[in-house]
Amino acid sequence: MTMTQQETRPAGLVAIDREMARQYGDALASFAESAEMAARVAASLASTGQLLLLGMGGSHAVGRAVEPLYRALGIDAIALPLSEQLGQPLALDGRTVLMTSQSGESAEVLRWFAETGGNSETFGLTLEAGSFLARTAPSLVGIGGTELAFAATRSLTVTLALHLAILAALGEHPSGALVALQAPEVVDIRPALAALENVATVVTSGRRLQGVAEALALGLTELSRRPCFSLEGGQLRHGPMEMLGPDIGVVLFRGDDPTASLVTAMALSAIETGAPVVIFDSSGEAPVASAVTLRFKRATGMAAIFAMLPTAQRLMIAFADARVDNAGTPVRSTKITRSE
Repeated sequence: MTMTQQETRPAGLVAIDREMARQYGDALASFAESAEMAARVAASLASTGQLLLLGMGGSHAVGRAVEPLYRALGIDAIALPLSEQLGQPLALDGRTVLMTSQSGESAEVLRWFAETGGNSETFGLTLEAGSFLARTAPSLVGIGGTELAFAATRSLTVTLALHLAILAALGEHPSGALVALQAPEVVDIRPALAALENVATVVTSGRRLQGVAEALALGLTELSRRPCFSLEGGQLRHGPMEMLGPDIGVVLFRGDDPTASLVTAMALSAIETGAPVVIFDSSGEAPVASAVTLRFKRATGMAAIFAMLPTAQRLMIAFADARVDNAGTPVRSTKITRSE
């Protein structure tokens, strides 16, 4: 990179670059350091069999990403936006609650504890050991401190690593996911960026990997200031296909799981509309003709998430950088949302 390129890269993206450069090491350290608290959460889950995942923004996207992983272990897991739980709450009795807030200070977290006091099986996931959340509930604390850049990148990866520690304590083998962090795959995003060059906006979608799709859509919206959004594959099929065409990019996530064929079918249908289609693919299946496929090693679950997420982050950053002069510097938001 030349000095001129360094000087012209927006400060907000330089801050994100700095976070992303640390995320693998911080995630691995977070997994290693959180075994004791993860065992406490796992014991709670073994007792209750029910899990309520609460968070906002990227924290909720993490909840959506891990929902199916807990369900696969026989735990009745549901992820809700914390704002929704405040307005129309599910009963807490008999549930383990995981409250996620990277800052541990967001307005909804403070109000939820003030109004409910939590329950005896409430645990926190945060990046800040001195935060309100970490002081109020037994918490898994990610290594590396609060994320300073605007859009969530490192915070997602680190929080997922905390969940990996809980899943490992429940008996899930973490080796594939740890390899994805220790030896990350470097996949060229330029073909995907070229495919999306002329779109007005992007819709992301997945099936079992829907949570990752939602995390990407959030980051795309925050950084590019375009109304990018995410729809689970079945929901995209039921009506919203009407919006697709050459000016709407479609980004799909396909893993090595029984839903892969449904993602393939969506790719084929989207291609028929003329929409540019990008597939993040760890399914091991054949590439879809006329789609840009970003290929990863065959993987499912957390291993697939850790493989794909950093590449998806690089794509969202490059997409925004091509469209916004000061990408990464919020103009209507703050990093820690202190108002409702």
